[in-house]
Amino acid sequence: MQILRYSTYKQTLANAKKETQLMQQNLDKQVLEIIYGVQEHGDKAVFDYTQKFDKANLSSLHVSEEEWNTASDQVKSEQPALYQALAEAAENIRQYQQKTKEEGFQFSPRPGIRLGQKITPIDRVGVYVPGGKASYPSTVLMDVIPAIVAGVEEVVVTTPPRQDGTISPAVLAAAKIAGAQSVYKIGGAQAIAALAYGTESIRKVDKIVGPGNAFVARAKKWVFGDVAIDIIAGPSEICVFPDNTVPASYVAADLLSQAEHAEDATSICVTTDLSYAEAVQKEVRRQIPLLERAAIIRESIQSNGRIIVCDQEEQAIEFINSIAPEHLQLMGENAEEQLKKIKHAGAIFIGPYSSEPLGDYFAGPNHTLPTNGTARFSSPLGVYDFMKKSSTIHYSKERLLDCADSIITIAEAEGLTAHANAIRIRKENHHASR
Repeated sequence: MQILRYSTYKQTLANAKKETQLMQQNLDKQVLEIIYGVQEHGDKAVFDYTQKFDKANLSSLHVSEEEWNTASDQVKSEQPALYQALAEAAENIRQYQQKTKEEGFQFSPRPGIRLGQKITPIDRVGVYVPGGKASYPSTVLMDVIPAIVAGVEEVVVTTPPRQDGTISPAVLAAAKIAGAQSVYKIGGAQAIAALAYGTESIRKVDKIVGPGNAFVARAKKWVFGDVAIDIIAGPSEICVFPDNTVPASYVAADLLSQAEHAEDATSICVTTDLSYAEAVQKEVRRQIPLLERAAIIRESIQSNGRIIVCDQEEQAIEFINSIAPEHLQLMGENAEEQLKKIKHAGAIFIGPYSSEPLGDYFAGPNHTLPTNGTARFSSPLGVYDFMKKSSTIHYSKERLLDCADSIITIAEAEGLTAHANAIRIRKENHHASR
């Protein structure tokens, strides 16, 4: 894990972003081919791509109610601790999301005028959950529950099947706990295309949410506009900002917790103390061989692991805001004061005991977060992502007549005389009837 000065890392970061953009462009041809294939051939294309990419020969894309219930019951009986943990996490997520739910409003600025905002849920949502070799029941909870709290009528889950054509029982149990209506055995860009445009087996949705690999991310980008999406999620990121009161072992463990996601995950420690940076570096080297996913972690840390040494706290805060990390841990004694200065981060963990996996699995706030610097303008997934707002306007005849001349004047200034006429005809009708 390299130790770099802040000024050196800024140029490294700029070069890395250029490389990422080139890689994304190279993927687009393959992704568009898959999308067009699903649009043209429906289920047949989905079956073919599932055989090609997931090595699964399916007879049905839909998880039957019997298969779903059996898997859920299996987890409940064979892994009761896991089932209970998922249920507890689900309740924490529900409680947090309920607090973020907005209500509509109406007010009357003057007699005869009512203005308001009507908030309604999206009708149908598709949740993409990564799968195949891995199993992510936590993603099911995090992405389905906010939609249910929002009042979405139908929430469907898609996830890649294993080679034997089954879905992880833990994922199916989580989907049952979360309240999803159906689950489909589809992954990759073909899942995004099926959700966006529909097939013989799957009705199109209004919005697609959830993380995935590079193919999923690019597919979401291409279908956006035909359906809504949440965010274009990139590789996982963590930035930790400790002081020297925090054990270096804590910092190293938190950095490695994100590095195990994938070889392209980014793990950054920011410090103002070179000797502390060296202690963290030493601890990272010590812990890697002890971990089950050591090969992935080692490659991730070698490629994207950095310890950035800043001259002072203000420079460290400037650096953090410049990269807008997905996960940010403010671990030192001055964390609460530092929090006031943070403008851009997906999720912020405060104090040495608020380790990032707490947010990944259990605390309640969402773990589907903006990556690749998009926390500058994006937010964690939440109830608000599954609701839409309509403005409401009611004017009595008297109030319309009061402002008719102003409306006509503005409309005519823009050359939209039919707009002006729609108001004038009411004004003239009123005068004619007197």
